[in-house]
Amino acid sequence: MLLRTLEIIFLIYFASHIPITLFIDLQALLPERVYPQSLKNLLQWYASEFKDPMVLDPPVWFRSFIYCEALLQLPFFPVAVYAFLKGNCRWIRTPVIVYSTHVATSLIPILGHILFHNFPPAGPQTLQERLTLVSIYAPYLVVPVLLLLTMLCSSAYCSSPPGGKASSKSKKHK
Repeated sequence: MLLRTLEIIFLIYFASHIPITLFIDLQALLPERVYPQSLKNLLQWYASEFKDPMVLDPPVWFRSFIYCEALLQLPFFPVAVYAFLKGNCRWIRTPVIVYSTHVATSLIPILGHILFHNFPPAGPQTLQERLTLVSIYAPYLVVPVLLLLTMLCSSAYCSSPPGGKASSKSKKHK
């Protein structure tokens, strides 16, 4: 029951990440003419409301994370959606470990930047503004860490398939 609940959380995470990446995050990389005015307005509103200047004028290091999101993560999202919709797909273990490790380590410098960088006036100035922005980015650290722990610790993803043959390594140790 707990595992299925986690899989549903992961399903929602990956499914929601597809439109966020396509319609919001990739605005930093693609020509402005690609997006309708309503999506450009949404990004402007978000940047203003949550004091996140990185999405409008991303520093080079932040832009490199968006390229990774576009080229590596986005193609993986539908695969992950399928795996977690189906449930208990052992084959997703290694790709999820790679994904979650990459994303979690990417979020550390982003969160550090939000908390400790001296932003221009358009960025977060007060501790509350910084913590609000951190709370928007935090799920992209928390869920990947939860994914990683699930893949490493859940017997549903770590054990050999029922009725499956043990590896030659485990046969030698019996």
